Amino acid sequence: MQYLEGRKYVVQTIFVVVALLFAARLFYIQVLDGSYKLAADRNSLQRIVQVPYRGLIFDRNGKLIVQNTPVYDLMVVPREIKQLDTVRLCELLQMPVEEFRLALTAAKTYSRVKASPLIQNLSTPELAAIQDNLIDFPGFSIRAHMARSYKTENLAHALGYVGAITPKLLESPKYAKYIAGDNLGITGLESFYEKTLMGRRGVQYRMVNVRGIEKGAFRDGEYDTLSVAGLDLHTSIDSELQQYGEMLMAQKRGSIVALDPKTGEILAFVSAPNFEPARLSGKGMGNRYMDLLNNPERPLFNRPLMATYPPGSVFKLVNELVALQMGVVTPYTSFPCNQRLVKCTHRHEPPTNVGIAIKQSCNPYFYQVMRTAIMRGRSSNPKEDARLGLAEWRRQVMSFGLGQQLGVDLGSERKGSIPSPELYDKMYGRHGWNFRTIYSLSIGQGEIGITGLQMANIMAIIANRGYYYTPHFVRGIGQGGPLPEYRERHYTNIDPQHFDAIIPGMQAVVEGRGGTGNLASLAQFGISVAGKTGTVQNAHGPDHATFAAFAPAEDPQIAIAVFIENAGFGGTSAAPMASLMIEKYLRRKVERTQWETWLEGDASKFIRKR
Repeated sequence: MQYLEGRKYVVQTIFVVVALLFAARLFYIQVLDGSYKLAADRNSLQRIVQVPYRGLIFDRNGKLIVQNTPVYDLMVVPREIKQLDTVRLCELLQMPVEEFRLALTAAKTYSRVKASPLIQNLSTPELAAIQDNLIDFPGFSIRAHMARSYKTENLAHALGYVGAITPKLLESPKYAKYIAGDNLGITGLESFYEKTLMGRRGVQYRMVNVRGIEKGAFRDGEYDTLSVAGLDLHTSIDSELQQYGEMLMAQKRGSIVALDPKTGEILAFVSAPNFEPARLSGKGMGNRYMDLLNNPERPLFNRPLMATYPPGSVFKLVNELVALQMGVVTPYTSFPCNQRLVKCTHRHEPPTNVGIAIKQSCNPYFYQVMRTAIMRGRSSNPKEDARLGLAEWRRQVMSFGLGQQLGVDLGSERKGSIPSPELYDKMYGRHGWNFRTIYSLSIGQGEIGITGLQMANIMAIIANRGYYYTPHFVRGIGQGGPLPEYRERHYTNIDPQHFDAIIPGMQAVVEGRGGTGNLASLAQFGISVAGKTGTVQNAHGPDHATFAAFAPAEDPQIAIAVFIENAGFGGTSAAPMASLMIEKYLRRKVERTQWETWLEGDASKFIRKR
């Protein structure tokens, strides 16, 4: 009996202890811990997301080119809408009823319980017209944020644009930190450096009464978090040079890319036709985007990164360097201008050495250079010998960063193409082709395709005697430097002394008597330009013009590639344009304005006939 009595006290004690624990926990929840009160009071609390300031963007001289401007979104939670007076709200918004209904349906499709934007990018005057009346429209609220505005009319293809995140992206774990109505970088630098520019959001909790009037911070801001602004980007773009390049390319199609060969920093990045970056910002952006998208001139197409063309005669420099590295030619090798092999574009002095051959851009000379590099007698079967030789040639050429993405800090960069034996096997069958099948590679035609950026990088490689830094736009992030990968040197397979063998010929192209690029000369200013002209065959219309160069030849500060579609001979269009850009950059002014007039007055020949 005593035993049972003892067990009774034990059970009673357990019940008392458990009751005390529950009471203590309930006291903690109701009195000490406000987090449950926060959850219970959601209907009387307003959660305000603090969108951070997006990082600013500057040019290489510290000039502000992209900033932030306050705008407002009208947000809606469909489930909270009560007795909606659609006509009155549409009058306040100056919005057609049918358009309003479509937007509301889209919001309901996204979520009936989560806030999403009904109208985006309202200006301050538009906000003032509706803000005081929102109290009569439950379920609707205003969210302030920053939109991009621009201090430049140029550089749209590099800067990119910012837009609202789509419902599809919100489903991806990659965008878990975003909510409906958030903006993010869609293209260009805005997209590549999104994590850097966006910063970190903050949250504030405000108490409101049933009329929606704010009554102060909840628990003195105990649960609030501060937003952290994004980091600024300091680009390598020279705004004056960029503006000048876009002016020169007006009414034309093509690209200009200028680099600092010593760093890989991009000085100018022109894609033509172009558009003002402000067209893809603010209210009505969607309609303006569709106008650009449907424009037959394709202004959204980023030509320096995405347009691949045969490089034409500029590529003769690469072929010569590969042959020199293989040891199958020397700087003093002479080949006859044998036009039974391939036609030459003009009469010229005999190409008794590589300098003269480059100066005169002799097609038969470089045909024989590449044939010597490919056909090396490693197989008794000439077709197999060509196959083996092409594989080695391709390995050397790809060390110039060709046939692959260079890794510039923009998206959508195309690789271009450097043909392989496997490609020709697929086209003609194994042993179904020989050197004569692929000889057009010797003059930069055929299946070779490179971008404007890659062509400018070739000039940087030659200027540096065999290495390059990955081309990039951003030279500083916040108070720091560029990303680590943009400080690394990349070496080609070509020994430095071989570059010294071709540079005098490139100078003779511009400065030598009868050189194909004489119109690029800056000798009157004491500036030596090393360059190469190119005329790219085009089966669909007039040939394309190209010119690539670096200057000063003895201490290169700029490497440049100009590509103009349907402009014919590179020496009469692309060459003077490149020299104007070099003059502008090195001298900070242009005196030879007659060439501006020439390029502008002859603009009709650059426009493809439809």
